[in-house]
Amino acid sequence: MLTGTTVICVKKGEEVAIGGDGQVTFGNNTIMKAHACKIRKLYNGRILAGFAGSVADALTLFDKFERKLEEYRGNLMRAAVELARDWRMDRVLRRLEALLIVADKENLLIISGSGEVIEPDDGIAAIGSGAPYALAAAKAMIRYTDLGAGEIVQSALEIASSICIYTNDFITVEKL
Repeated sequence: MLTGTTVICVKKGEEVAIGGDGQVTFGNNTIMKAHACKIRKLYNGRILAGFAGSVADALTLFDKFERKLEEYRGNLMRAAVELARDWRMDRVLRRLEALLIVADKENLLIISGSGEVIEPDDGIAAIGSGAPYALAAAKAMIRYTDLGAGEIVQSALEIASSICIYTNDFITVEKL
């Protein structure tokens, strides 16, 4: 299975940023790709999304999530809840192994295949192998610096890449 990633999203003031590293790992010991893009803008550039987990599974979920966004006219919360419901209940989707982070100017959510739609209390969410490192770094930077959301995402991923062997320093950041 192709995996290995770190994605983090930070909301600070009016700014929302998401970033991901570029590493795709096959099994536990082989880097297959170093420059993958695991984040994107959706719904006419008004929604940020990123994935961790199996690449094919995550791309399938991105596609389904985009359809939900169209169906619910960009209502992020409703689209996320409906995707999570389908993901948990559908016999084929239930086997998909990935997590999604999605955000707009108002909401930041983690969506999982077991039906969870989680909105973090502090406007910071991270998924993937290096998530604990990136999350800790971002929490410290939010508390002790005046950096913007994009700078925090970039720095948190740089820190995670220096600690986690499944996270590299080819970083892509998108902002709203």
